Amino acid sequence: MEGEKSSMTEQSVRPLMPSEDVRPAGLPAVSLPQTQVTQVEGSTFCVSGIHGDIRPGRAEGLFVRDTRVLSRWELRVDGELLEPLTVIPAEPFEQRFVARAPVREGLVEPTLIVERRRLVGQGMREDITVHNYGPEAAGIHLSLTVEADFADLFQVKEGRSASLASVAHHQSGNDLIFTSERGDQNRGVRVSSAGAVTAPHTLTHRVVVPAHGQWSASVTVHPSASGEEFDAVFPTEQDIETTEPAQRMHSWRETTPRIEVENTVLAGALATSEQDLGALRITDPEHPEDDVVAAGAPWFMALFGRDSLLTSWMLLPFAPSLVLGTLTTLARLQGSGVDLMTEEEPGKILHEVRHGADLSLALGGDSVYYGSIDSTPLFVMLAGRALQWGASAEQLEPVKDAVRAAAAWIRDYGDRDGDGFVEYQRYSDKGLANQGWKDSHDSIATAEGVQAVAPIALAEVQGYAYAAYRAVADLEDFWGRPEVAERWRSEAAALKARFHEVFWMPERRFYAMALDGHKQQVDALSSNIGHCLWTGIVAEKYVDDVVDTLISEDLFTGFGIRTRSASSQAFNPASYHNGSVWPHDTVITAAGMQRVGRRDAALRVLSGLTDALEAFGGRLPELFCGFSRQDMPVPVPYPTSCSPQAWAAAVPYEMLRIGLGLDVDLTRGRVCAEAAPKFFGAVSVRGISLGQKGSLDVVADEHQAQLSGIPEGVQPR
Repeated sequence: MEGEKSSMTEQSVRPLMPSEDVRPAGLPAVSLPQTQVTQVEGSTFCVSGIHGDIRPGRAEGLFVRDTRVLSRWELRVDGELLEPLTVIPAEPFEQRFVARAPVREGLVEPTLIVERRRLVGQGMREDITVHNYGPEAAGIHLSLTVEADFADLFQVKEGRSASLASVAHHQSGNDLIFTSERGDQNRGVRVSSAGAVTAPHTLTHRVVVPAHGQWSASVTVHPSASGEEFDAVFPTEQDIETTEPAQRMHSWRETTPRIEVENTVLAGALATSEQDLGALRITDPEHPEDDVVAAGAPWFMALFGRDSLLTSWMLLPFAPSLVLGTLTTLARLQGSGVDLMTEEEPGKILHEVRHGADLSLALGGDSVYYGSIDSTPLFVMLAGRALQWGASAEQLEPVKDAVRAAAAWIRDYGDRDGDGFVEYQRYSDKGLANQGWKDSHDSIATAEGVQAVAPIALAEVQGYAYAAYRAVADLEDFWGRPEVAERWRSEAAALKARFHEVFWMPERRFYAMALDGHKQQVDALSSNIGHCLWTGIVAEKYVDDVVDTLISEDLFTGFGIRTRSASSQAFNPASYHNGSVWPHDTVITAAGMQRVGRRDAALRVLSGLTDALEAFGGRLPELFCGFSRQDMPVPVPYPTSCSPQAWAAAVPYEMLRIGLGLDVDLTRGRVCAEAAPKFFGAVSVRGISLGQKGSLDVVADEHQAQLSGIPEGVQPR
């Protein structure tokens, strides 16, 4: 409303004043005509056109708990739709849509400007202000047409319409009320605006806007489930700055380190990522103290095991509370029994959680689906990394049993046939056919394009298992069971030896993407092997062969690393997993290169990602097309890529960590950092948490890195 200040707050990432322009060579921006606007707050999101309207028949709407509670939201002045002028972003949950009304009789140009300030969170609030720049008072009918179809998120994503026959609608005073009962699911929504006149599906304000004056009103949207209306998080009587979403965002920024970067592209990207990740955080209402991140907007605003774990890994130096929230939340939902439909098994970490109106559309037909082969080892890996970065015994105690159960699952359930490798095969057609991070139905194919048959042992999953065994060994040492720790280290060593023996392709000097159900190599060159570098399972004498292949023109586009090599028969640069570039995949590979001592290759990859950041305006999408930079001078967008997306938003933070060579292992008394790459310029990161050991500051330029706050007994290098 008028007089309220914006909820935008000072960010904790700033560009340093550069001594020279420390940026890439000045790429042209990606041509991305904006046709939709997405707003996010926790698991609530709204997708609309740039005019602010939600048009029926499109993949748009207000979604709460995986259900579309508004399928139509059209604002008109005197029966005419508005002409959009601009969209002004603030926080991820807040946007202002500016438009003008059609020209009025007797005038040459329109004189009415309409602003819609929309706030999204467990419902919606829209503050509408009409400015009259004309010489005469304007009498207008401002009407809002509303529909609710209560479609499940999956129906909307796949372009399937929901039947309106099961939706009841009536008016009461200033309210429009919609309800739907489908089986045992009862959903509703109430749309209200003080002073409005109601008619079926319509709220109308009949007002006179004074000459050179303005008029304002608010419309609120209150969803409900099982007859209980959700609490409004943006009540009209409360200042935006004091609301829970604004306070959560402020707290998020206050608890992250203070970062200053001379490279203006990276600085801007970090600031954008900080905001996006703050908005993507969700919580279990019964455990509001534990933050996790949703996978991404608009279609994955839910907890995904793999996504939350990899995002948390990259954010650990900058947001350790998110790591602990992720671990404890996933531990609570860890598998305890065997269910073939949902693929639950004892110790297994979930793939995804859904809360839609029609759970029959969810994977496995239930709210929690466990069909992920990599979430469980990644869970153990993250717990071990939290220990290295200073997590205390008290913080790790709640996940101790879960870590042990997860490690046991890898060994006892993950290895389906006793050959020493971790494989997947779905239990029914309700589940995912491919259960690694490349989970498209056609993503695991040979160099000749032949699809692998299950059970499939992915190369990177063996790396995750290797790293998980080493992590649980460190944790068992920490928990006072050294004899158990040694058994896990032996398991890790044996797996590493087996992996090289079976997955190595000597004629190609690279590792196979997977083993198929016949134990034959899936021989495509792929980015999966970058994850093997990252986990340390690659044999030391062959790391240069692997790195050189990953940065060859066959896999490295100049902006990122392709999921599949261009020489493969199944290669398609505009596919989802068969030749595209995923920023998180690329940065994990760069981290692997840094780990094995190939900083030259890691920085080459980071330089390409920095150029991609510049082209995308500081916000990397979930993925982009895998065309060569020689053919396409800018990265080509993938049409349905999520943005913001959690692990893509975490990439600039991991780029910063890799560029600084920053690593911490307090269990072994080591902290290290290196001079920043020249294209970063000067960097300052202050307040990196080391748990009870205090905090670390890093100041670096292209000549040196300085560390302060190093705990006693820890050796810098």
